[in-house]
Amino acid sequence: MRWLDVRRHSLTKKGETRGRGSHLSAEGVALARLIGSGCGPYERVVTSTSPRAVETAIAMGFAVDDVVEMPSGYVDGEIARHAQWGWSEPYGRLAEIVRQGRAAAGVAQSHRAIWAGTLGEVAEGGAALLVGHGGAIELALVACLPDDAHALWGAPFAHGDGVRLGFADGRFVSVEFRRAPKLPW
Repeated sequence: MRWLDVRRHSLTKKGETRGRGSHLSAEGVALARLIGSGCGPYERVVTSTSPRAVETAIAMGFAVDDVVEMPSGYVDGEIARHAQWGWSEPYGRLAEIVRQGRAAAGVAQSHRAIWAGTLGEVAEGGAALLVGHGGAIELALVACLPDDAHALWGAPFAHGDGVRLGFADGRFVSVEFRRAPKLPW
């Protein structure tokens, strides 16, 4: 078995400071450090091309091996931006959308391929880290485990939330959600 830890990027700057200096806020760096202190080691670390994803991995304490262009999980006419937060069973709803086989299904399969490819250079028993974005992570998860009990998966991914996936014989076989801890302040 090989393992893939997937995390949503950490908290970003808002207001006047957004777009200046780093993309993560001070709270985002602290959250990423806290998360990073309890995970790893990783044989491979991959992020999206977005600076906030790269900065999250580095703040977690891990050098980034590769950046990959990852399509948005928000698909015109199928999934509106942040729609998953208004759904009572977001993963079940996303699974229905993926089963329809339209554009969102293609995005989900693209992410699944990126996730599986990230594990391509990881030895048996080893682990990789992938840092991505809300909306896309949820969509990819249902593509990775299409027959799982999606109704039990809970809320969409908040900043720093993660999941550990088991991968064996060319497919994802298990999922364990790892919600981000609350900062002490």
